[in-house]
Amino acid sequence: METWTDQPQWRQRALVPVLVFLGMVVAVISSLGAPLVPTIAAMDHVSLSDAQWSLTITLLVGAVATPAMGRLGDGPRRRAVILGGAVVVLLGSVLAALPLGFGWLVAGRALQGVGLGLTPLAIATARDTLPAGRSHSAVALLSITTVAGIGLGYPLTGLISQSFGVHAGFWFAALIAALALGAAATVLPSTAGRAPSPLDVLGAVLLGAALAGMLLVLSEGEVWGWASPRLLALAAASVALLGWWTFHELRTAHPLVDLRLLRNPVVLTADVAGLVAGVAIYLLISLVTRFVQTPVTAGYGFGTSIVVTGLILLPFSITSVAASKVVPVLARRTSSALVLPIGCVVSLLALLTFAFARDGLWELLLAMGIAGLGVGCTFAVMPGLIVGAVPAGETGSAIGFNQVLRYVGYSTGSALSAAVLQAHTSPGRLLPSGAGYTAAALLGCAVWVAATVVTIVLPRRRTAVRSERDEESVVQQRAVGATR
Repeated sequence: METWTDQPQWRQRALVPVLVFLGMVVAVISSLGAPLVPTIAAMDHVSLSDAQWSLTITLLVGAVATPAMGRLGDGPRRRAVILGGAVVVLLGSVLAALPLGFGWLVAGRALQGVGLGLTPLAIATARDTLPAGRSHSAVALLSITTVAGIGLGYPLTGLISQSFGVHAGFWFAALIAALALGAAATVLPSTAGRAPSPLDVLGAVLLGAALAGMLLVLSEGEVWGWASPRLLALAAASVALLGWWTFHELRTAHPLVDLRLLRNPVVLTADVAGLVAGVAIYLLISLVTRFVQTPVTAGYGFGTSIVVTGLILLPFSITSVAASKVVPVLARRTSSALVLPIGCVVSLLALLTFAFARDGLWELLLAMGIAGLGVGCTFAVMPGLIVGAVPAGETGSAIGFNQVLRYVGYSTGSALSAAVLQAHTSPGRLLPSGAGYTAAALLGCAVWVAATVVTIVLPRRRTAVRSERDEESVVQQRAVGATR
């Protein structure tokens, strides 16, 4: 049987650049909706809260597609899953680019969300194919790519959309998706010899339905009425589906997500922090992109172009990458457990800055730079905590679940920002009041406070459990010694 080392040298050398390019394409396409929300609302004559679904739907689909594609790609079909996912992203980009109306644009964005499941598969390919020395550096590079791609995607797609129209931005996404598909088809190795991994179809359906229902409750609560019977019924059904999904995942032999790993306090800490941090991150990103594009006639905002909006978010990616380089040094001098709450506190400062200091563009640049530092610290340390806490055979599943929770947080933060701003939009008006942005930012501050508490309390619970076990062990040893 032919192995990867038997392949031509040019294919071996090209693998990492192609995987990195694939990750960059995914990051650019997934973030494409954020700066375009106000423009899409005006172009398709929909409310800003409805236009927010052009971002939320991508993240929602990504939250479900990531574990499903991970399971499918964990066996002999990994190459086929990656190429199939790239094809779906290409089709979604073309569908969003065609001037068919808002509904078809959202459908295209949903198909693009499948691409979010490609990055974990790219990381798994590098880990399994390359020698140990090269695989570690490649995995680290691919992890940073997701953040760097967002920073590149915002201004680049903004420039294209502003110069040639919104649909041109999606045609650009189709072009780079086609290039990524061709490059991946050329160099990706075969995984035909790997054992197959069953897909939990029922688990994927239940998770998708539950998350979609919850996000619909958040986004439509102000329109339907928070006490309306259909909203309450939808909320109850979503909670019931989530409970059914949890019960199913704990009982099935091949779960979509192994929830049993949450019994480990370290894994639980990283997962809860990832979920809560994801909510706060996209809450801030959604607020900033809408705020800066609001016309100054509203009494706030700067009426910036899509390009300028993208550039304002660029410091977030730059400082995130910089922080990820500093975290290993900081963790060695202190501890990985301490880096997590530090990142949460820094991110809290970013939202406080936006809440009370947003009169100038430089203040927004500062807020996004601070946010990048906090997020870089928070997310960079999570994989290391998880890897050190679970057996080697469960590492992939544990990190994959953490990624899913981030996507759930991202989509929730996107929908939550729209819900809060809609609640502060007077009847008959298109734009929310400036107080709505303050209220949403303070809500984000509360989220970061909760994340900080979680990252401090749960590790101490683990230490307390260890101490109790040590004491029990000492007592048992003394009892055995006394009997002798």
